[in-house]
Amino acid sequence: MDDLASGLVGWADVDAAAERIAGVAHRTPVATSGTFDSLTGTRAFFKCENFQRMGAFKFRGAYNALSRLSPDQARRGVVAFSSGNHAQAVALAGRLLGIPAAIVMPADAPEVKMDATRGYGAEVVLYDRAAGEDREAFAARLATERGATLIPPFDHPHVIAGQGTAAKELIEETGPLDWLFVCCGGGGLLSGCAVAARHLSPGVKVVGVEPAAGDDATRSFRTRSLQRVDNPVTIADGARTQSLGRITFPMVLEHVHDMLTVTDEEIVEAMRFLWERMKLVVEPTGALATAGVLSGRLDTRGARVGVILSGGNVDLRAAARLFA
Repeated sequence: MDDLASGLVGWADVDAAAERIAGVAHRTPVATSGTFDSLTGTRAFFKCENFQRMGAFKFRGAYNALSRLSPDQARRGVVAFSSGNHAQAVALAGRLLGIPAAIVMPADAPEVKMDATRGYGAEVVLYDRAAGEDREAFAARLATERGATLIPPFDHPHVIAGQGTAAKELIEETGPLDWLFVCCGGGGLLSGCAVAARHLSPGVKVVGVEPAAGDDATRSFRTRSLQRVDNPVTIADGARTQSLGRITFPMVLEHVHDMLTVTDEEIVEAMRFLWERMKLVVEPTGALATAGVLSGRLDTRGARVGVILSGGNVDLRAAARLFA
């Protein structure tokens, strides 16, 4: 059965996605830090998706999804909705594949992300998040009007499979891990990485980390019923999603060991460590997993720990204010 019809994503999908994006997506480096290991009592390995094309892991899923469109679908183009990184990813993938892309973005999205999206050649269509406009409904109407294919930011099997290649590469380089910490917004990266990690490193404990103000996934995981949050106020703009998706929610329940939340203050401290000690420019959302390990809420002492640094598209003026 076609995975779009079944909604299921397994190891074979992640493995196929890795072949599809090979030579196009960067195989990003894995960094280590003796100072971080001393602080946490771990042996930690950081997958640096801040060095991915367009600056975030999102390129993996976007390119995998767009490359699977039929010639007719490609000709008619795609519509995506995103606060930033998925927008840039679809824009760049569209440019590389010759597929027209229109991106629905909130009017208050970081300026650096809107500029980059336009720079990759996509059309940006703004909506007013503060007025309560539903971006998914807005994007769906736009796609219908144009006869385009809707590429959601996380709840899509080809997107999820592409994101899982980040964990695949990490474990291929590091060998088996005891823990894998992954940032969580809508759960696409977390779901894909959990599938890959549990296949390549049986027994690994995969943990999703989200901002405390947007704890919908954590509450969903604890109650095993889908929970929502509306427009959470957090510096982790990539994790302001309202809920896990139709596909990602059951995948998180099946493949993820635990969920935890971190405060904005803890995110800033994680960013400070990554910038100052490891010389890695990581955005607030990209530092969620690092903050999760540093929080000490889970006992990872003596363990081999993987950490996904999901992106580095930070507004430097905003970062300066955070660090001040």
